[in-house]
Amino acid sequence: MHLHFYGGAATVTGSRFHLTTERASILIDCGMFQGAPSETVRNRIPLGFDPGSLDAILVTHAHLDHCGLLPVAVKMGFSGPIHLTAASAELAEIVLLDSGRLQEEFAKRGNRWEARHPGEAITEDKAAAREYVEALDLAQKQDDGDAGGPGGNGLDRAPGASYAPLRFATGSVGTGEHVETTLEPASSGAQAGARTEADLVAADHPDLLIDLDAPLYTEREAAAVLPRFSPVPYDEEIEVAPGIHATFLDAGHILGSAIIRLRVQETEGGPERTIVFSGDLGRPGAPILRDPSVLTRADYLCVESTYGGREHEPSAEAVRVLADAVREVDKSAGVLLIPSFAIGRTQDIVWELDRLIDAGEIPMLPLYLDSPMASKVSDVYRRHPELYDEPTTGLFRSGETPLDYPNQTVTNQLEHSRKIAQAARPYMIVASNGMLTGGRVVGHLRELIDDPLATILFVGYQGSHTLGSHLQAGARTVKLDGQVRQVRCRIRSISGFSAHADEPALLAWIGRFGTDLKAGDPGFPRRIFLVHGDPEAQEALRPKVEALGFDVHVPVWHERISLD
Repeated sequence: MHLHFYGGAATVTGSRFHLTTERASILIDCGMFQGAPSETVRNRIPLGFDPGSLDAILVTHAHLDHCGLLPVAVKMGFSGPIHLTAASAELAEIVLLDSGRLQEEFAKRGNRWEARHPGEAITEDKAAAREYVEALDLAQKQDDGDAGGPGGNGLDRAPGASYAPLRFATGSVGTGEHVETTLEPASSGAQAGARTEADLVAADHPDLLIDLDAPLYTEREAAAVLPRFSPVPYDEEIEVAPGIHATFLDAGHILGSAIIRLRVQETEGGPERTIVFSGDLGRPGAPILRDPSVLTRADYLCVESTYGGREHEPSAEAVRVLADAVREVDKSAGVLLIPSFAIGRTQDIVWELDRLIDAGEIPMLPLYLDSPMASKVSDVYRRHPELYDEPTTGLFRSGETPLDYPNQTVTNQLEHSRKIAQAARPYMIVASNGMLTGGRVVGHLRELIDDPLATILFVGYQGSHTLGSHLQAGARTVKLDGQVRQVRCRIRSISGFSAHADEPALLAWIGRFGTDLKAGDPGFPRRIFLVHGDPEAQEALRPKVEALGFDVHVPVWHERISLD
C-alpha cells in the first residue's frame, strides 16, 4: 500500500493524494495549485498517474485548491465516480464552471496583451517556460528518489541520461505570432530506460508546442465533470474501490466540507488499516456551520497545517475590529473593500455584519456584494439548513435572515460592478477573491490602492507571494496591470474570521487521536503527515505534534510513502 503526495505537500494548495493497494487505486482530492507562478505552473505538470486507472476520486470540499483539476483528470481519461457530499457537489459545480470560464477569459485577455507588448510577452513566456522545466526537474528528482535514485535504493544511472527536449510557444500565440523556444531539463537523474516526466509531455506528443498561456480547461470541459459526481451523506460508510471503504464526516470548514476516513484492506482477508484525511478543518465556534467532527482512532493521519505557528485572535476581537473599520469608513466618507473568497468567508462576513446591525453597533452603510459566484453560493447555503449549527438554525426559525445584509446590492453584471466606483460614499464592497490573485476585487483595488480614504480589510489567509500577502506585509508599492502604483490606502487584517483551525485548535483535534492509548496500540497513529501548509507553518507545528507522542513526517511534492 502506497500514498503518493502529488499536491498539498510543503505548500498550502494543490491537494492531491494518490492511494494504491494491490487491488485498488483512488485519489483523494484533485486540487489546483494557487499563488506564486512557481506554484501555479505545477498545474501544467503531468498528474503523475493514469487517471483512467483510478477506481474513484474522493473530494473533501469544493474549494478550487481541492477540486480544481477534476476537469483535467476527466479530460485525460478518468471515467469513474467522484464521491463528495451533496452540498460539495452543488458548490463544486459553481466553482468548476466559473474556473473554466475564467481561464478562457484570461487566455483571451493575455493574448490581447501579448499582441500589444510582443517583446515583453516573449521575455515573460520564456521565464514561465523555465519555471515549468524547473518544476519538471523537481518532480522527476523526487520520483527518481522513490524509485531508487538519490534517497532511494541506489539503482545505477545511465551515463548521460537526459530528458526529452520541450518546445514552448512564446509570444502572442493568439494572433499566430510566436517564437518557439526549446528547453531541455536537467541532463542527469533519469534511470536507464525510464520514462521521465518530460517524456510524458514530449516523447508521447512529438509535435506538441506547449503554450503555458492556454486554459488548463474550458467551461465545456469543466461541465464534463458534473455527471461523474456521486453525492454521499455524512457518517455513512460506502465502498469506493475493492477493499476500500470511506466515511465522510463534517469538517466544519465550508458547507459540505468533509474529513474522509478510509478503511483499507490491501488484500482480501488481509489486515485492515484506517487512514484519515482531515481536508481543511474549520475554526471551532465559527458562525453558521457545526464544529469539526472529533475522531480518536487511525493508523495514519494526513492533517492540514495552514495555521501552524499561529493563533487566531478571539472572535469577539475580530468582530470589534470589523465594526471599527466600518465606523472609520463611515466617519471619513470612504470605502471599505473586503477581499473575500466566495465560498464560506463571504457568508461569514455578511452574517457578522447583519448581527452588528441588529446590535446597533455599526451604521447601515450600503454593501455591494460584487461576486456572482458568492451570490450563487449563498443560495446553496440556504438550501442546506440541515448543515447549520444550532445558533444559526435558531435564527432562521425565528424569522431572521442572517445570510442577507439589510442594505445590500448584489452586482451580477460586470458593468454594474464597474459603476460601483461612482456610487455615493461611504460604502462597503465584499468581492472575490480573498488573496487578490484575480476576480472583480482586483478591479476595485485599481480604483482604491492610492486612495487614503479607502481601507482594504483582509479577513483570511494570504498565500505566500500573493498580492494580498505583500500588502499585508506592508508593501508601499505594488504592480497592477504592469504599472507600479503607490499604496496610500489603509491596510488592516483580521485573523478571527478564518475558516481554518489555528494551531491550538489543530493540536486539540490531533491530540484526540490515540485517546487512552500509547504508541504501538491498535488505533494509535503510526505516523502523522503534515500537509496543506507552507514550510514555516509546518516546521512550527511539527515539534508540538511530536510532543503529543506522535511520529510526524512532512512530505514533499511527489513523495511516495509505503504504508505497512
